[in-house]
Parts: sequence; C-alpha cells; structure tokens
Amino acid sequence: MTRRSLPAFVRCRSGAAAAEMALILPMLIAIMFGGFEGGAYLWTEHKVVKAVRDGARFAARQSFSVFDCSGITDTTVRTQVQNLTRTGQPSGGTAKIAGWTNDQVSVTAACRTGESYSDQGVYATEDSGAIHVTVSATVPYPSLFGTLGFDTGGATITASANAAVMGI
Repeated sequence: MTRRSLPAFVRCRSGAAAAEMALILPMLIAIMFGGFEGGAYLWTEHKVVKAVRDGARFAARQSFSVFDCSGITDTTVRTQVQNLTRTGQPSGGTAKIAGWTNDQVSVTAACRTGESYSDQGVYATEDSGAIHVTVSATVPYPSLFGTLGFDTGGATITASANAAVMGI
C-alpha cells in the first residue's frame, strides 16, 4: 500500500453500515426475544390467575355439605374444581398451559366465625359460620427461552383466589 492510498482507505465508508449492523444485531435480537418472552410470561400468568379465580367461583357455588371447616369433603367436586381450573371444563380436557396437572391445583376450605357476616344470611343456619374456599396453583412456566436451550426449569407461576361458599 502506498502513502497516497492510505488516506483514501481511511476516508472510505462503504462498509460502515455493515460493520455497525454486525455490532448492533446481537443486542437487537436479545431485546426482541426478551420482549417475546416477557409477553408470553404475562399472558401465561393471566391465564393462571383467571383459572384459579374461575375455580374458586365454581367451588363457592357448591352445596354447603361438600365442605367442612377442615376442607372439601367430596373428592368428586374437588376433582371437578381442579379440572375446571386447569382446563376450563369440570369434566377435564386439554390443559390451558402445557404440562399443567391436577396435582398442581390445591383446593382448601376454612370456616370464618366472629365476622359481621358469618352468622347472617345464607350462613345463619350453618353452625360453622361462613366457609371460604381457596384455590391455588403453582404451574411450571413453559419458557420460550427454554425451547431455545436455556435452562428455565425452575420458573413457575403461582396464583391463588378465595371465595365465600354460597351453597346451592
């Protein structure tokens, strides 16, 4: 290279855009996949929160005889609540989130006494007072990054909802 061509080489900008793109592209891809992952997480969390809320509402509409102060006594109703929470149908079906099982849905009940409403209205004939049912779920999060080979095995989504049993 001669002395005269060195200044011309330094002034040449023909590959600058390609070099800048090569430097920026990995960061842009990371931001893009991070946005996809964040959106997928929020959507999955929304499905779990709505599912436990629906499960608690369904359980609250069951007969008082299904519950006692230590929990739910009818295993058929318990399974229906778990199925409805997980699939949207009391009879079961395809889970709303891949890998979600009934074992990951907890249905508990407890009596509340001494509160202003616990001996009035529909609870006036109940010796145990107002029964509240709680549906909780801890679901493994099916990460998009996990499908790309990243270790996301410990990621979970947890939600819980409570409703007062109103009987039928």
